Amino acid sequence: MSLINMAKREINCKIVYYGIGLCGKTTNLHYIHQAVNPQDVGSMVSIDTETERTLYFDLLPLELGKVQGFNIRFQLYTVPGQILYQQTRISVLKGADCVVFVADSQASKLQENIECWNELQEQLRRMNKDITDYPLVMQWNKRDLQDTLPVSVLEKYLNPYRVPSYEAVAVTGRGVIECLRVGINTTLQRLERF
Repeated sequence: MSLINMAKREINCKIVYYGIGLCGKTTNLHYIHQAVNPQDVGSMVSIDTETERTLYFDLLPLELGKVQGFNIRFQLYTVPGQILYQQTRISVLKGADCVVFVADSQASKLQENIECWNELQEQLRRMNKDITDYPLVMQWNKRDLQDTLPVSVLEKYLNPYRVPSYEAVAVTGRGVIECLRVGINTTLQRLERF
């Protein structure tokens, strides 16, 4: 749930990039950090292991100006994808206003993606979120690799609610800003209803 600070006239929203290990979540944030106007973005905080895998989370603060006199800030987080960090994923997911599910498009990763997607759905249910009315964006990442599944297969197994989805290559930025833009817009639209 967005944090509204009436005294400071600020609304802080949280977008979480969720997916299996090495699917491109951190790469998304690195690309966004480089692509956004330096005045609008804070420092990126990243806690990585020696193998460059995210250990806890990445945080990228992003300021988007004012809406009805309130400063709008988005904080972009990633979760660690490795199975042993399930509790950390749950902690980072708490309070999320939107989730960008980053799927590794490689055929060999389909089962892992399905398990991760099922885990996300279960966690959102436990947080009393109606997944059919929750800001969610699907990103089919690594589309530049040779052994990728057709988008129709990814849609069949990972997008039963037919939320917006985009093909992406996070290392080059293809599809990254589009996913973020939709995540921000759906979050803001949801805020307007309250």
